[in-house]
Amino acid sequence: MDLGTIIGLISGAVGGNVAGGMMKNASMGTAGNSVIGVIGGFVLPMILNKLGMGGAAAAAGATGGMDVMSIVT
Repeated sequence: MDLGTIIGLISGAVGGNVAGGMMKNASMGTAGNSVIGVIGGFVLPMILNKLGMGGAAAAAGATGGMDVMSIVT
């Protein structure tokens, strides 16, 4: 599992909870919102890649990979 996938899953979980907080009548609870967000964070990049909109994965591949140390330092 690469770093882009992990970031997508974490941001999906956070985004699911933010969306659930904004739509109180459609909220599924913290766990439900997190699960739906993680599923979205995993599936959406695959759909975008199929449509030719690679996003972060395509940008990382175009520049020769993602260098984590350049972000940390």
